[in-house]
Amino acid sequence: MAWNSTSWVSLVPMGLGQQKPGHFRAMARVAWDNRAELPFAWRILRDGVCDGCALGTSGLSDWTIEGVHLCMVRLELLHLNTMAAIDPRRLGDCDRLAALDSQELRELGRLDRPLRRRRGERGFTPISWDEALDEAAAGLRAVDPQRAAFYLTSRGIPNETYYVAQKAARLYGSTHVDNAARLCHAASTTAMKRAVGYGASTGSYTDWIGADLIVFFGSNVPNNQPVTTKYLYHAKRRGAEIAVVNPYREPGLERYWVPSVMESALFGTRLADHWFEVNTGGDLAFLNGVAKALLDLPGGVDREFVESSAEGLEALRHDLNQQSWEELERESGASRAVMGDFARLLLGHPNAIFVWSMGLTQHLHGVDTVQALLNVGLLRGLVGKPHRGLTPIRGHSGVQGGAEVGCLPLLDEKTARRFAEVWGFEPPTGRGLSAPEQVAAAAAGEIDAFWMVGGNFLETLAGVEMSREAMRRPRLRVHQDIVLSSAMLVEPADTVLVLPAATRYETPGGVCETTTERRIVFSPEIDGRRIEGARPEWEVFRDVMSRVRPELAGALAFESTSEIRAEIARAVPLYAGIETLRAKGDQVQWGGPTLYADGLFATGDGKAHLIPVRPPAREIAPLANGELRLSTRRGKQFNSMVLADEDPLNGSHREDVLVAAEDAARLGLESGSRVRLSSAAGAMRGRVRIAPIKTGNIEVHWPEGSVLLDQHAIDPHSMEPDFNARVLVERIEDVEVSSGR
Repeated sequence: MAWNSTSWVSLVPMGLGQQKPGHFRAMARVAWDNRAELPFAWRILRDGVCDGCALGTSGLSDWTIEGVHLCMVRLELLHLNTMAAIDPRRLGDCDRLAALDSQELRELGRLDRPLRRRRGERGFTPISWDEALDEAAAGLRAVDPQRAAFYLTSRGIPNETYYVAQKAARLYGSTHVDNAARLCHAASTTAMKRAVGYGASTGSYTDWIGADLIVFFGSNVPNNQPVTTKYLYHAKRRGAEIAVVNPYREPGLERYWVPSVMESALFGTRLADHWFEVNTGGDLAFLNGVAKALLDLPGGVDREFVESSAEGLEALRHDLNQQSWEELERESGASRAVMGDFARLLLGHPNAIFVWSMGLTQHLHGVDTVQALLNVGLLRGLVGKPHRGLTPIRGHSGVQGGAEVGCLPLLDEKTARRFAEVWGFEPPTGRGLSAPEQVAAAAAGEIDAFWMVGGNFLETLAGVEMSREAMRRPRLRVHQDIVLSSAMLVEPADTVLVLPAATRYETPGGVCETTTERRIVFSPEIDGRRIEGARPEWEVFRDVMSRVRPELAGALAFESTSEIRAEIARAVPLYAGIETLRAKGDQVQWGGPTLYADGLFATGDGKAHLIPVRPPAREIAPLANGELRLSTRRGKQFNSMVLADEDPLNGSHREDVLVAAEDAARLGLESGSRVRLSSAAGAMRGRVRIAPIKTGNIEVHWPEGSVLLDQHAIDPHSMEPDFNARVLVERIEDVEVSSGR
């Protein structure tokens, strides 16, 4: 297909002079960083499944389009797999280690031996694996299982580890087991389960190429899932238009240079065709307004689909009729005309894909916001057909599969019964603690043993002091990871164990992950350098719990990952076929390319459900003088892992506060002004950066902005934390003068 100059960003080759990622320069730096293990690094890229986002690859290929698939997120993470072991002399003084930031701690090298630190000791003491296993088992035997919590994050953790960990926790007797999806897409899962049945994307990535319209809600894929920009390039070549609903005009969604497409690498690609500005937290009202407009438009509702496959149309219509346009305009920040424009855009582009992420989910009303989105999607019949879909796009390679194989605090009755049949013992019943609840309980002294695989609550949750207290108070704390983190350095009430983990590429027999499009993909073991002493996490759960409950040791007597996959196939019918995965390229997509293609949904009555929702009162309250709506963003970052001080997509630095020009003028601020941001939770200092963001809204980076967030603000339906706030913005000179400082 011929090049299309109308889509180019600039005639200047390679985007010289433009604010953009320096892909090729960064690739050279990655090669230099991995120079000691270049052959091993190359084999990881060539044969492994990406341990970054959840798009899913097999080596350098995927199942969507031909060509090389490689992004800077994967390359930036590569050194975690190739770096040498940490110098053991650095481990004896935790005060010195605590003076390092997280990036400096990672750069010390891989953990290569079990470590123990007892209260009052200055640093860690290396111990043998037998000592570590015995001590962990003794610590667990000494506490009530319902006062023990288990948390697994998504740092490349495969399905096999999630499955064995939750089984081990339940064999031990604890229901308090959770995974990292709680902090990103728990709201999506909760809403989708009640509306359509499964908490997963209804279509496949191939649907994007051939769709009429792709809409991004609160999602910045060029930053978080950059390989999707290649899909968008090809989708636009096939005639797709792209719309964005967001408070901030993300530069990466406006234009991007796709490094693996010659035309785009040279001249860039204009991506978004339509922009719809909403307030932070205003998506729910915006979507309700769109639904209201669709109900009034001739042909706005896909009658054939709704009448045959959905329930709740009249209840939704009645509820929306009670919501005035004035109310929806005020709450969303968008006019009735704009909401009508979006509705007409959908009407003119019937084959649409909705893609959303944490801009929608990480709110007190995250579940209701996703439900509002699902209502619009169902009204338009965006399920069950090719080139249509509802896609909660995942940011990490482990999160889709974690809950699907049981790593969550509540098993439904059917799943619990099936697990009991397969396992040979009854799992404990009742609802366990979600991740935020685990932290709160531990801080309150209600958790005696806290076992964490990866993750760092000090940098992923609001309320750092509460998270620190949650690390300090349990008698036993276990960390399994590949590198040091600041959470490991918190002095324990009694004992902390740090256990070195193998990466997915080092795990004998290979492992698998589940992608955003529900594809269970096999990642083979990669020949090459090994970190002596590092062990796969699942083996450690097996060996510890076999010591704790020797009478049930047979239930965890796995000898290989293939045995684990065979049991998953029996215990989780949705994952049938996982037992066949054993070589590079092997994969199975549960549910097939298109969910609900037969018109039947995985709900109790087989119908999709339109469910009325309304914005909460907190979002309706008008802003006070000098107050703005704050959201937190991640730039050049992988979850809490900061990879650079500057976001290459917009040029902002970690201390920058993105402010609209109108708000800056009203508050007497200029670009570069030093400001103090304060909320009921805390305060921080930053520097103004004028940005194309909707008036009344600002953004700061995470985790820098965590001090402004209310640690108790959690969506009651999904237990997902709110990562937003209302803040007062003041010029620092004015604050200092008025306070006499």
